[in-house]
Amino acid sequence: MSDSPSNEQKINIEVDEKTADGTYSNLAIINHSISEFIVDFIALMPGAPKAKVKSRIILTPEHAKRLHKALGDNIQRFEQANGNISVQEQPPIPLNFGPTGEA
Repeated sequence: MSDSPSNEQKINIEVDEKTADGTYSNLAIINHSISEFIVDFIALMPGAPKAKVKSRIILTPEHAKRLHKALGDNIQRFEQANGNISVQEQPPIPLNFGPTGEA
């Protein structure tokens, strides 16, 4: 082991107020090509026949794999602190939120 200083670079990250508020999403659609992964975050509302993509993130395959690992690590730490996250079977798309009103 060397006594030389670390070559680790520190990054100063700022978040503007609008971004800090976040964007709600209850559905993510993931597609990929040979060179990128595209993750579309969608807010699907009950009874609405249409949903819009609220945010699209485009990642290189390497960064997608790093995100996968980071999410896995964070989920594991969350479950250790808070208990198991219960996951129900994925409903079909489009989602059916129940009966719609009739006149």
